[in-house]
Amino acid sequence: MSESRDYDLIVIGAGSGGVRLARMSAQRGARVAVIESRYLGGTCVNVGCVPKKLFVYGAHVGEDLEDAAGYGWQVPRSEVRFDWPTLVANKNAEIERLNGIYGQLLDGAGVTVIQGTASLRDPNTVVVGDRELTAEHITVATGSWPSIPDVPGRDLVLSSNEMFYLPQLPREAVIWGGGYIAVEFAGILAGLGVDTTLIYRGELFLRGFDDDVRRFLVTELEKKGIRLRFNTNITSVEESGSGFAVTLSDGSVMETGLVMAATGRRALTDGLGLEALGVEFTTSGHIQVDEYFQTAVPSITALGDVIGTPQLTPVALAQAMVLSRRLFGDGEGEMDYRNIPTAVFCQPNIGTVGLTEAEAREAGHRVVIYRSEFRPMKHTLSGRDERSLMKLVVDGDDDRVLGAHMVGPDAGEIVQGIGVALKCGATKADFDSTLGIHPTSAEEFVTMRTPVA
Repeated sequence: MSESRDYDLIVIGAGSGGVRLARMSAQRGARVAVIESRYLGGTCVNVGCVPKKLFVYGAHVGEDLEDAAGYGWQVPRSEVRFDWPTLVANKNAEIERLNGIYGQLLDGAGVTVIQGTASLRDPNTVVVGDRELTAEHITVATGSWPSIPDVPGRDLVLSSNEMFYLPQLPREAVIWGGGYIAVEFAGILAGLGVDTTLIYRGELFLRGFDDDVRRFLVTELEKKGIRLRFNTNITSVEESGSGFAVTLSDGSVMETGLVMAATGRRALTDGLGLEALGVEFTTSGHIQVDEYFQTAVPSITALGDVIGTPQLTPVALAQAMVLSRRLFGDGEGEMDYRNIPTAVFCQPNIGTVGLTEAEAREAGHRVVIYRSEFRPMKHTLSGRDERSLMKLVVDGDDDRVLGAHMVGPDAGEIVQGIGVALKCGATKADFDSTLGIHPTSAEEFVTMRTPVA
């Protein structure tokens, strides 16, 4: 650590990864500053996973009210009212609370928080307004930003950022995209009573997920009233009356009250001046780093969404722990990107960990598949036509469970525990010898005995 510089570490970006890196490094004795131009907590806390899941909860209440009749609760439709501004206001209050907690955590660790936009003058100097700050190490943790395709009427299209602050809900909406964000927002809007269409340019959404999961979800989302338009793209958007006219690649035109693009995210490196210093970028526009988050410039590191690794908060947090240890700890530690559990909070939820069936076959495993589809117990009385899917991908030679995939209520909660098992190298025999919790959906993972392929 150099006393000739203002700080040992300057972190640009106070998202999940940046805050964790700053805190852990400060607790190891480093002098640390964090520079943030927007809000503490980054995308996840402010316009990402946290408010998104609050909206998912809100959207699901309507189904719970409908399901109540099967359990003897009388909820007259004429007495049910939903108020969008109330949900938004309550969400805002919770986000403000979390912003405060992030500030307290940084302050408690002795980290200096600087509000403003950063740029690098040289490999050890960061400029913020009229201030110049020097540091032995500089970490870029600026995350990513929604990317909207350059079509006519692009300025009329909203991103997920704006969706969290809509003044009112439209009657109809078009969601453009096929990843996590598109599928989740389609479910949110449909659950809140919006006539929703999801448009995706490919044959099937959620590329990278297990094909059985993707196909199964098509049926379940259509049951929710979401219209799915695959092999279709948007070519232009224009104002039409009180809404918008959306022209599609097949020449048809849709009238709608809102268009949201969830068509990808780009690394947020604008104005940092990294190229001039010799920092290299990948063809996808992400900062190029080695396995230890080192850029081509010795004093500059980067982590999180900006480097193109899986765009998941726990990944950024783990990267921060590794980098802090390498910079200010014992110099050891490395990331393991295998068996990362993840969830899509569509309705019903997806939870998944490990290899898909296709990935396992491509890797040369002799694959054995266990799969079960069933009606969740809750809906035997509610009468709702919703089904769940569970699937295990097993290596037929050594019996290791290579992947676990689920579509159904609380899939994320269930698969989190299975993620531990896969990390420990659990075999199908281990699953079989584990007693289930009855009656639960989760027990299906330890009671599937007959392979389907």
